[in-house]
Amino acid sequence: MALTALQAHGEGLGADAREYMTGEYRGATTAARFGDPQGEFAALREGCGLYDLGFRAKISLTGGDRGRWLNGMVTNNIRDLAVGRGVYAFLLNPQGHILGDLSAYNRGESITVDTDCGQLEKILATFDHYIIMDDVEVTNVSEQLTALGIAGPTAYSTLTQAGFAIPEMDPLQVQPAAWCGEECAVVRGEDERNSAYEIWVAASSGAASSVRALWDALRAAGAVPVGSQALELQRIVSGIPTYGVDIRERDLPQETEQARALNFSKGCYVGQEIVERIRSRGAVHRKFTGFIADGAPEIAAGTKVVAGEKEVGEITSAAFFRGADKTVALGYIRREVGVAGREVMLGTMRATVASLPIEDVAYLGDRSLAQQRA
Repeated sequence: MALTALQAHGEGLGADAREYMTGEYRGATTAARFGDPQGEFAALREGCGLYDLGFRAKISLTGGDRGRWLNGMVTNNIRDLAVGRGVYAFLLNPQGHILGDLSAYNRGESITVDTDCGQLEKILATFDHYIIMDDVEVTNVSEQLTALGIAGPTAYSTLTQAGFAIPEMDPLQVQPAAWCGEECAVVRGEDERNSAYEIWVAASSGAASSVRALWDALRAAGAVPVGSQALELQRIVSGIPTYGVDIRERDLPQETEQARALNFSKGCYVGQEIVERIRSRGAVHRKFTGFIADGAPEIAAGTKVVAGEKEVGEITSAAFFRGADKTVALGYIRREVGVAGREVMLGTMRATVASLPIEDVAYLGDRSLAQQRA
């Protein structure tokens, strides 16, 4: 598994040497933890967490047909995407099953597709399969472009203090920026309730040190280094599914509850007939949801959800939140059972179905951790 650009220049990133650990995450090797993952999670909720986004791959689409062609490939509206704006979308097969997920950004002269490194090979192969006589050139620019992320209530002020002069931005807006003479781009996170930004910077061998310099500048501005274990805690309470973990090729778009990925007035695309049939008939029987259990039970992916002695679903992700002494899980459940507050069994553990995002548990965990640090 390849190192991210930051990890390739990563000695002394601000870690406690006794706690620091790297690991595989979404197709790349990056920092798993710098110290205590629960404390790093608290930084994401209470202050400003700083993290490596080198596990995200970048694909550039150019050519006169790029917008029309991509609009016919994915589930969201590329046709009407304004310059500097982005959307989240699924890539489907003709049977309507999900081959991958991605974000697409209109950069004016090109479209940038952003996805996990673990999905890159499949997405490139699918793109190549569907380009026939179209004026579209697909270029993998992942080795030239990497990213850092920051999130938390003080994320915007941290960017400003680090030397970025940017206006307030809308979710999934991308705009060019300059930092210490280097051209880069800043992207606002999709969740408008939370302040999060990505900074896209050069990752080629000749400029790789700029990634490290930016990391150091953001740390000096007050950001706390955060590893992938804390990012998973944040992801799970936010109810955001990961492809390959919570979203599998056997899943249908409406089962994932990710309405943000779907547009029903954009025109034809691969798999549209199935998606439209589901919408008109309401024919999916499962939905993606959250679960809360007391304590730290061993809830692994694949654990069955049981209600009234009947198997009604399965778990795809789970994490323990020490401050709240609760485990939060994500997974699928039959729609007639998946009502918030309904008691179910996750294996041998009693749990409650919960609406997403699970903000109450996140707050309890943050408050406890803040008190511990005080």
